[in-house]
Amino acid sequence: MKTRNILGLLFFAIGHFTVLNAQEDPAPANNNEDIAKKLANPIASLVSVPFQNNTDIGIGPNNGSRNTMNFQPVFPIALNENINLITRMVLPVIAQYNITSVGSSEFGLGDAVISAFVSPKNSKNGLTWGAGPALLVPTGTNEFLSSQKFGIGPTAVALYQINDITFGGLVNQIWSVAGNSNRTDVSSLFFQPFFVYNWKSGAGVGGNFELTQNWSGNNTTLWFNPTISGITSLGTQKTQFAVGPRFNLIAPNNGRADIGFRAVVIFVFPK
Repeated sequence: MKTRNILGLLFFAIGHFTVLNAQEDPAPANNNEDIAKKLANPIASLVSVPFQNNTDIGIGPNNGSRNTMNFQPVFPIALNENINLITRMVLPVIAQYNITSVGSSEFGLGDAVISAFVSPKNSKNGLTWGAGPALLVPTGTNEFLSSQKFGIGPTAVALYQINDITFGGLVNQIWSVAGNSNRTDVSSLFFQPFFVYNWKSGAGVGGNFELTQNWSGNNTTLWFNPTISGITSLGTQKTQFAVGPRFNLIAPNNGRADIGFRAVVIFVFPK
């Protein structure tokens, strides 16, 4: 199994790179506790350019491995004094071995998911929410890494922040509407409950579940991703690091991974 390249990517191509632009937020953007709370909110009024690296090994009967680097830029747009439009994209870069067959190797882009959330600027009683459309764009560069379908559907997120605790969930449902007629239609649900506890230092502990229900293929995938995180300064650069294992609780037949690892780095640029 060619795992040495995967393990190298885990530490050198990892991450979740975020730029903060707290235009509407009066709280001090350089406070570690404040930064950590904002990073726990996927629809905070922050400009971010994240990267998130997942390495999964021992996949299926061929003992395969897969490394997925998710590029996840987030851009808020103020529609008026009370409403923001938060745009998010997830674009995966994938390297996998022994997945499609023994000795196989694929590398390239996967399909992008672009979401837009209309969200109130000010939360009420700690509750923040947003909703809008989600688009599936067939950016995959390999037939094994792409559905080759355009898709659309609804997406929503809601979270509650009280004191040092954040918990909530994100969901989307996408149906294909165009694309390669020779490929299977897409009908996929994604649900991600998440939680985090932050100390005043900016350190945190938390995790999420990632459930994908493929209605067309009639199969389910579920991951649990616990993480620990901390915020430090590299010179004048505020930076958050987070690491943790990944547990593949449910997977399609012959597709479960033995173990996975997630690593995150977030460079924070207060305005």
